[in-house]
Amino acid sequence: MHIVLLCGGSGKRLWPLSNELRSKLFIDILPTPAGGRESMISRVYRQLDSSSLTDSTLIISHQDQANITARHTQGKIPVIGEPYKRGTFTAAALATLYLQSFRMAKDDDVICIAPADVFAGEDFFSNFQLLPDILKHSQADIALIGTRPTHASEQYGYILPGGEERNAYAPITQFIEKPEATIAETLLQRGALWNCGVYAFTVEFMISHIKKMGLPVHYDQLSSLYEALPERSFDKHVAEKAQRAVVLPYKGVWQDIGSWDTLCAQLDSHVIGHGGISGSSSDSYIINELPYPIQVIGVPGIIAAASPDGILIANKNNSNEIKAQLGSLPLKPMYGEATWGSYRVIESSVEDENTTVTTLNITVLPGKHIGLNWHQAGCRAWTVLAGSGQLLINGQVTQMTLGTQFAMISKSVYSIFAETRLVFLEVQIGEPEDENNILFEEEDWNIIVERAGSYNYGV
Repeated sequence: MHIVLLCGGSGKRLWPLSNELRSKLFIDILPTPAGGRESMISRVYRQLDSSSLTDSTLIISHQDQANITARHTQGKIPVIGEPYKRGTFTAAALATLYLQSFRMAKDDDVICIAPADVFAGEDFFSNFQLLPDILKHSQADIALIGTRPTHASEQYGYILPGGEERNAYAPITQFIEKPEATIAETLLQRGALWNCGVYAFTVEFMISHIKKMGLPVHYDQLSSLYEALPERSFDKHVAEKAQRAVVLPYKGVWQDIGSWDTLCAQLDSHVIGHGGISGSSSDSYIINELPYPIQVIGVPGIIAAASPDGILIANKNNSNEIKAQLGSLPLKPMYGEATWGSYRVIESSVEDENTTVTTLNITVLPGKHIGLNWHQAGCRAWTVLAGSGQLLINGQVTQMTLGTQFAMISKSVYSIFAETRLVFLEVQIGEPEDENNILFEEEDWNIIVERAGSYNYGV
């Protein structure tokens, strides 16, 4: 069996901790069994690992989040970068063709797709291993996992089973997508399940749907068409049209953490970061990534969240409105993560129509480097705040230590390698540069240095 985790989302429902680069998947806020904190996807990785499923898993993520995804899964799960977000069907199609082209998946191999932001009990993923036998025994086209509802929610999709069988799965008679409260109540009385978004099917089954859509059945060809493709939902275009579908009920904990209200319910502290809550402030939470304290006094039931991207003060019951408030505004992320470390924008100002000044605090983890980058114009300067490493500019390597300063004012290729945890300020002055300026990525620093010598600097 092949497991495919689908990463998506615009990073607005948990703003300001989430953004276009760091969606809710990557916020290190959930308590771990060992007493630390982890992100949603790190939690999923840990659970997959405990079920011995990481070797059969891959992740489909937008290419802008491929590096941060790899970092939060310790680089142990392959990450396929989508050039554009085109819905769950298209992502599942790309994953299927990848498995067929590069993992030699056969027609009767089973693929199980699941959302990467699932929050469930420690035994949830062990149920995935039951799905291939269920597909075979039931002769169904597709097998799902559903969970017992805890209340009549209007936020979830429902599955109406036709009666549970001795082998624990049941045929599906109907899919109902986010019904009104009165209908949800009726569905609960009829034994309906919440749809967990977990679907198992064979490679052959998915290939047949790809062909029905008039899409190519080769990975490279589908990738080349991605920009022109419409968004398509796997639920709508595949699951709900399946002639034979079955569901495996899951009786453990399952939660869609898609709002501040549901996230706070999973936290082990009312204050994370600098701040305090006092007075009559029951059920209020502070989550603060800034170095400045937040104090909540006599205000119950609110979320006070702060990050370099902004500050949110909201009643937890109304916090979902932040997505509509932000709308389609192009919000430039002020914080981001990558496999090599993280960065935070301290300040960005426009001096005139052609000149911006941006100051960043950058951390590179020990033994990591930022890749070989292309500096086109303007000035880029660094001041080392902590640690040691090496700076590569146009083939020349210079040692970086506390307090040293460096600058570039002409077209150059460069990279930075951290010997220890390296923290430095970067100031960019000039015209805004294309963010996709990485020329070459390779884990071995010596190969980066060697590759730098092949470029014609200044051209």
